[in-house]
Amino acid sequence: MSITPFVHPTAMVDDGCEIGSGSKIWHFCHMLSGSRIGQNCVFGQNVMAGPDVIIGNGVKVQNNVAIYKGVTLEDDVFCGPSMVFTNVLTPRAFVERKDEFLPTLVKKGATIGANATIICGVTVGCYAMVGAGSVVTKNIADHALVVGNPAHRIGWVSRTGERLGEDLVCPRTGEKYSETTNGLVLV
Repeated sequence: MSITPFVHPTAMVDDGCEIGSGSKIWHFCHMLSGSRIGQNCVFGQNVMAGPDVIIGNGVKVQNNVAIYKGVTLEDDVFCGPSMVFTNVLTPRAFVERKDEFLPTLVKKGATIGANATIICGVTVGCYAMVGAGSVVTKNIADHALVVGNPAHRIGWVSRTGERLGEDLVCPRTGEKYSETTNGLVLV
């Protein structure tokens, strides 16, 4: 059953922007042309997405977030309030650098905390968790828990966001994980 997306009267959705079934676009948002937004997403107040961004299903973006061209959010990503994506490494107001945008990928199930900054050109791994206020300057492994400036790994988290002990067993679900070169995998 298809549920028509909800777009608040103060939100702007440009022509050529696709919004999936069941998604909700709240107050003062702007979805720019060429952007593809999946099903059952929620965009809080004052979110800007685009142009040409790809956002998966079940994504939640809290208030005051800008998702620039070059950013891809896979399914079930959570972006906390006022977190920041950048798109150029060396910006100058008087130098045009739109041809230098670096792609940023946030993989399935990842969480980015409030006021965190994701420097362009990185990948945030599946189910990784970026702590509030952290500055991500390099790739983050799957299931990594990172904090600080620059962000560094202080542990591992499960699919459900629980911090894992040395046994790598989720205290909520009992799921067991194993460490690989790319982070953790479910055993």
